[in-house]
Amino acid sequence: MKLSFFGAAGTVTGSCAHLQTKDAEILIDAGLFQGGAGTERRNAKLPPLKFGKIDAVLLTHAHLDHCGRLPIFAKRGLRSPIYATPATCDLARLILTDAAHIQNEDAKRQTRRNLRRGKAPALPLFDFGDVFKTTQLFERVSYGETFEVAKGIRARYHDAGHILGSAMVELWLEDGTTKKHIVFSGDIGMTPQPILANPAILKQAQLVVLESTYGDRNHRSPDNSLLELRDIIEAARHNRGKILIPSFAVGRTQTLLYHFREFYEKGWLKGVPVYLDSPMAIEATHIYDRYPDLYDAETSAVKARHKNPICFPTLDMLSTADDSRSINELEGPAIIIAGSGMCNGGRILHHLRHHLWRENTQVVFVGFQAEGTLGRRLIDGARTIKIMGDPIRVRARINTVGGFSAHADQTQLLDWIKNFGGSNPRVILNHGEDRSRLPLQEQIQTQTGFHTILADERAPIEL
Repeated sequence: MKLSFFGAAGTVTGSCAHLQTKDAEILIDAGLFQGGAGTERRNAKLPPLKFGKIDAVLLTHAHLDHCGRLPIFAKRGLRSPIYATPATCDLARLILTDAAHIQNEDAKRQTRRNLRRGKAPALPLFDFGDVFKTTQLFERVSYGETFEVAKGIRARYHDAGHILGSAMVELWLEDGTTKKHIVFSGDIGMTPQPILANPAILKQAQLVVLESTYGDRNHRSPDNSLLELRDIIEAARHNRGKILIPSFAVGRTQTLLYHFREFYEKGWLKGVPVYLDSPMAIEATHIYDRYPDLYDAETSAVKARHKNPICFPTLDMLSTADDSRSINELEGPAIIIAGSGMCNGGRILHHLRHHLWRENTQVVFVGFQAEGTLGRRLIDGARTIKIMGDPIRVRARINTVGGFSAHADQTQLLDWIKNFGGSNPRVILNHGEDRSRLPLQEQIQTQTGFHTILADERAPIEL
């Protein structure tokens, strides 16, 4: 038995693990690399796998850094079942379709540049046909259901509390006389987090593959983050400026809308309209509305009072590009939520281009910003940036409000892994930059005694 990593080993992107036994080969996730140009070039380089021989894929959740290479693999011969929860299947179809559109538009732009230089046309990494092939492979499984993945491999999904439908994967392997019990954490949600149930607690495993996105720090408390956001809104009302929130379409946007509904009910949004400027986030919000059985008790209580927990009267959902352009000309304060969450594409770029140079603009980051992204450069204090080729002077106030993260922080990761104390597992840290996973490695070994190593793409692990 052997475990190899083809992404998210020293980074927070490109999640993909390959598990091989004598009788079967499976993948856990197949995510796209996102970030700077150097990182994204990795998507064109295939891992050394024979995709036609993969017996199954276990998808933990629908974020692009976990599902985005599936169409590339399907294009190259992947024909195995892709197991996922029903909500993940719906969200992944949405996200992959949007990604195909972006791939197509990027390829068109690059082709125009290439032709002017006498070069060959550019091709997208995948197209809508590849996405269709991928979604035809989806097999829906529910939390708590034990199912056979391949010969000698059984699996069970548990709620990870990260986004709607996100899952931890529990695996039982049997290879002749060898038996192994493995848990892949997927991305573990922050506790507490609105809308979703808390992450499941597991206690038995011989090996745990644990994410480490925020392994070096703790988040601000949600209550403090909400008060900080309220103060930002007050400042925008006073100086009649725009609040720009780059937000991931799935998960983070719905959390923000939940809180803004609470703000509306408390009178904190008086005179400050909220615009959701992302067709994908709008559709994702509708998908969230279709799965009330996955809500936590508090959100279910709101729903029982005949209220939509993530909508309110002063929320305007903008579908068309004309609608998006029109709000840049509006006078007065407003909150604009738009993708992409790391400012590496999407409608947020147009809003930043129009407002980043204004002193009364505030940019609020509510999620992780990977190395090489425009979002990371803004957080790191860049004073001038380029958007669509235009240099923009950064005069806006840049805010980071950490309490809205969908990822568990260091203390929560430690609390979760400590539940395995009775089985004393080996731990592998993935999905984290070294500045995050090295401190977490030290804390796990100090506080639990578990032997803890770092996932390394160059070093497969013999089980």
